[in-house]
Amino acid sequence: MSHKFKVGQRVCRPSHGLPGDGGTGEVFEVLRLMPEDQTGEPGYRIRTQGGERAVRESDLVAAPQA
Repeated sequence: MSHKFKVGQRVCRPSHGLPGDGGTGEVFEVLRLMPEDQTGEPGYRIRTQGGERAVRESDLVAAPQA
């Protein structure tokens, strides 16, 4: 499976309206493409307010263009 997002692209975590789902609508920047996990899903390193974190592709959507 290939990566959907590119390095430098702006992405966000969608909010599903459920308590504790972590979706804030905050925009992040893709820093690195990570290898696929055991399920075959690509991963990413993204820049957050607190630094960096790893996320799965299914946890991201493209950020709206400004």
